[in-house]
Amino acid sequence: MKILKNVLIGVGVVSICAVSINAVTNTNENPKPVVENKNKSADTAKAVKDYNVYALSLPKEIDFAGEPAPLELPDIHERLDRELLVNTYWQSNGLLLIKRAHKYFPMIEPILAEEGVPDDFKYLAVIESGLTQAVSPARAVGFWQILEGTARDYGLEVNGNVDERYHIEKSTRAACKYLKKAKEKFGTWTLAAAAYNAGNRGVQRQLDRQKVDDYYDLLLGEETGRYVFRILALKEILTNPQKYGFNFDEKHLYKRIPTRKVKVDTVVNDFADFAKQFNINYKILKIHNPWLREAHLNNASRREYEIKIPE
Repeated sequence: MKILKNVLIGVGVVSICAVSINAVTNTNENPKPVVENKNKSADTAKAVKDYNVYALSLPKEIDFAGEPAPLELPDIHERLDRELLVNTYWQSNGLLLIKRAHKYFPMIEPILAEEGVPDDFKYLAVIESGLTQAVSPARAVGFWQILEGTARDYGLEVNGNVDERYHIEKSTRAACKYLKKAKEKFGTWTLAAAAYNAGNRGVQRQLDRQKVDDYYDLLLGEETGRYVFRILALKEILTNPQKYGFNFDEKHLYKRIPTRKVKVDTVVNDFADFAKQFNINYKILKIHNPWLREAHLNNASRREYEIKIPE
């Protein structure tokens, strides 16, 4: 009886081992988790194939307003590389800037030339406002982000009815006056650009404190330290968009709408009614004349204004 019991125990152990081996074998024949991982790997490989992020080769040389940036210096190289990467891979913003530049640069470029300010300063307007009628937290306004006091200092009208900081041509001329004054003070257009951001006194204080006379030799705070490099990066990208992966056709670019000027030297009680006289609506009138800040014009002084009407 004892022998039979031992035999049965032995058979049972063998059977359990056989079942375990079979289970392991079946698991290996149908390795579901492994198949799922393979699928995930395939999806990842496809994603990598469809989208790639590349390091950028910096231009061998670059200048602002004819003044070369010393790219041979490691910190200058890295700071430009940062701005090129940030602006290249912010693709939606880059395309919008390209589209807007096609519309607005032809308005800005002739004024810069007339005022004797280098053409590269149009890229300063790009980084200041993205070529929009922006308002900053500090209440700087328009394409050139001009503060109210500065606007009045440079001949712009700012009141409840009219704010010429929103007037592209007039604000461009005011910015040119500021920049020429800064260039006369500091001797270079690069420092004039930095002063547009930090103010003449702010730049002069740092030049005196650090005992240098060049923007690229200054240790500055985050905003002003990046300022000229942002201008250089946008200049490089907008000048060579295809090089940085921006692809578009002429039809994709924003177009400037031809306008004619109507002179007004009286009170305008209602610009909605005024617009109807020219077969346009209030919205279209304000799009072309954002410097008109109210639905009416008091004009107690009977000043003459030129209002743009789309043709």
